[in-house]
Amino acid sequence: MPAKEVIVVLLPRIFALVSSAEDLSLLPAFAELGVRGFQVRDKAASTRELVALTSAVRSRVGVFDACVVVDDRLDVALAAGADGVHLGASDLPVEAARRIADTASPGLMIGATCRDRAAVVAAQETGADYAGFGPVFATTSKSGLPDPLGVEAVSAAAGVLPLIAIGGLSASRAAEVRAAGAHGVAVIGGLWRQPDPLQAAKELVEAAG
Repeated sequence: MPAKEVIVVLLPRIFALVSSAEDLSLLPAFAELGVRGFQVRDKAASTRELVALTSAVRSRVGVFDACVVVDDRLDVALAAGADGVHLGASDLPVEAARRIADTASPGLMIGATCRDRAAVVAAQETGADYAGFGPVFATTSKSGLPDPLGVEAVSAAAGVLPLIAIGGLSASRAAEVRAAGAHGVAVIGGLWRQPDPLQAAKELVEAAG
């Protein structure tokens, strides 16, 4: 039996979080402007709905060689042919996800939510490819989050895994966290809640590049 081809996916500088509530017709324009990461996150969706949403996102941005990851659900990421999965503290452990992915989909990108350097080190040791780090600033996009970590925490955690900063990110703040050592940013309100989402995307790409 021939070995499976391992496809290496580059980690984007900007991830746009996507739920079924967003206007998916904007995704190709985001990708064309330079937003090349898309994280599917919809806590209210069923498994079938998440698979369908992930497939819809992939179909809209695939021609741009964009990276699509699924929040929380390795099974959905594998079923929909996504490029990766992002795991939180209460999700499948990174080590278990890596073991499954290495068999089912070699090269699958795995991200882990981290809030300090020790967590980033642990994520790296168990097989994560990057760390989602935050919330860096205050945000209203998700309830129940801990207090903002601040830019200083980004600097303290940098250098172990690529950090994708999240939480209250705008273009100016994206530039700030990039200067502090973050590889890139993940954005919700900074894109979707802006008067002109495409202009916001353009500014984020310029700031995070």
